[in-house]
Amino acid sequence: MKLSELEHAPASATASLHNGHGDGAVVATNGHASSSRGAPAGSHLHNTPLFDSSTIDRHEFVRLMIQALRDTGYPESAASLEAESGYALEAPHVAAFRRAVLDGAWDDAVGTLEHIGLADAEDLRATRFLLSQQKYLELLEQQEVAPALLVLRGELAPYSIDQEKLHSLSSLMMCASAHDLRERAKWDGAAGTSRRRLLQHVQTYIPASVMLPPRRLPALLEQARAHQRRQCLYHTRNVTISLLEDHVCSRADFPVLTTHILAEHEDEVWHVQWSHDGRSLASASKDRNAIIWSIGPETGPAERECNVDKVLRDHDSPVTALAWSLDDSILLTSSEMVIKMWNAKTGVCIRELKKHDEPVSSLVYLPDGAGFVSGGMDRKIIIWDNDGSIRDAWPLAPIRVCDLTVSPDGNRLVAVGLLRSSESATGSNSSLPLGAAGSNGVGNTQPTPATSPKRKIVVYDLKTRQELNVIEVIGELTSVRVSRDSRYAIINHAPDEVHLWDLQSGRLARKFTGQRQGQHIIRSCFGGDEDSFVLSGSEDGNVYVWHRDTGVLLEVLAGHGEGSVNSVGWNPREPALFASCSDDHTIRIWEAPPPGIPDFDRERERERERIRALVAASEDIDGLTIGTGGKGKGRSA
Repeated sequence: MKLSELEHAPASATASLHNGHGDGAVVATNGHASSSRGAPAGSHLHNTPLFDSSTIDRHEFVRLMIQALRDTGYPESAASLEAESGYALEAPHVAAFRRAVLDGAWDDAVGTLEHIGLADAEDLRATRFLLSQQKYLELLEQQEVAPALLVLRGELAPYSIDQEKLHSLSSLMMCASAHDLRERAKWDGAAGTSRRRLLQHVQTYIPASVMLPPRRLPALLEQARAHQRRQCLYHTRNVTISLLEDHVCSRADFPVLTTHILAEHEDEVWHVQWSHDGRSLASASKDRNAIIWSIGPETGPAERECNVDKVLRDHDSPVTALAWSLDDSILLTSSEMVIKMWNAKTGVCIRELKKHDEPVSSLVYLPDGAGFVSGGMDRKIIIWDNDGSIRDAWPLAPIRVCDLTVSPDGNRLVAVGLLRSSESATGSNSSLPLGAAGSNGVGNTQPTPATSPKRKIVVYDLKTRQELNVIEVIGELTSVRVSRDSRYAIINHAPDEVHLWDLQSGRLARKFTGQRQGQHIIRSCFGGDEDSFVLSGSEDGNVYVWHRDTGVLLEVLAGHGEGSVNSVGWNPREPALFASCSDDHTIRIWEAPPPGIPDFDRERERERERIRALVAASEDIDGLTIGTGGKGKGRSA
């Protein structure tokens, strides 16, 4: 972190800490360079391995143990380890600096800085600015205006490179009371957490080898747990991972078995979406109906009640999009240019919205529940209030919107679509991206490369409506979903790929291949704990499941009849439950197989070896990891 970044940060931040002395556990991040003047006791034993063939430095390991013993309430054991090993947690001048900051002895704190190992002049300047800022605020809190003015002119002004920050600090001299000062500075005072927060901020400039980050050993163990979760190919449940053994989930706990077939639709089923509470499933069909299904809790292994709750009729054309309100009280449907708002409890249509000029391709509620967004082939993106009134009609998008979604953090809107209109065709869904009407509103004729319209991925800042990133691609883009951490988007890319895009960097992170989608609109989804799976339907009638972080193709699940599997949706509440829908007029519920099925019982015994082999294979894949039928980056044919 540079000074320019630092000076724009608030003087303090909220945390459940208190000023005063502690055991050295101060929240901070790692530094980089080390200094011989800042080296702790026992430095003569540096670079000694923990044991033969180990790459772990004994000195670092012992310091971690000393800190962990102190943090867990064993100070005498920590002292004994220091004495026996010859290592100290930190050098005396580091401890003196810590005490000086926590005691508010600012001259002493500045005096010890040169011994700590701050070799970078800008880091030293930033640290002095932080110390002087705290000193200045404490003087103002004590109503000592004249000394505070001296600090402002003699210390803060020379160290500051941000005049706006300096003006903001100088304006605090006009505060009428200590309370007013704390409110305006967003600072909790000398008696609060400010000194300890200052210490944690200063520590970002100090090498970690000199001042050990707080609770470092638990932090490393949590990182190891997170890595094991990411590498566990079938990890579906958010369970505590033991430190005593490697974590591996079994395929026997993964939803690979169809437990229920929902067969009330009379034509192709194009879309499914779970309610937020996971107890209802909405489906959209070419038969011009949407159905709300009641999906009961599990009453036994793979046993639950699944019934039709409401049938939403009165659509003039096939239903193409669905969206649940955050409280699951409203279900939105779209049919051609019309959006319908339904009371999900009564099945009554509350309102019809007719502001689009071409088919509505996508609907999504805002993460804060303040309204919803619609996108259409007319290039319109409209933000609606919950009562169905228009809040904001955006300028026409540069694409005919085939699908859009909003990131869970509410910062981004991601849309996919094509640059120019497809050739005109007949049929209920003729304006949708894949051409003339047919299964899923799609025709059977693909344009040639010379005449094929180009497609774009457009990432907007939701608040400002500004385009953050525009990516042009060749090939149909049929759907987009964003991960729960708002970091990644999966985009179905015809004819046979699902792409994982990193929204922060704007780069393609991975390709998943194996399924087919040359003629149909297919909607994929994330699944599992921490969105660790990518699921997609396919024109071959199967459901494909990949491990997101390794790219391993885990499952090709058969069961649907002839035609395309058009949409998949992972239950947001139950860790091993998802739904799929198909041209065969049905919806399938997938769950983990119950004990007692011989094939799966035998599989349980083989899973540990199989999964380890898959993980080992995935680690050898270079660059863009793929599923099947493709090449990794840099591989020869």
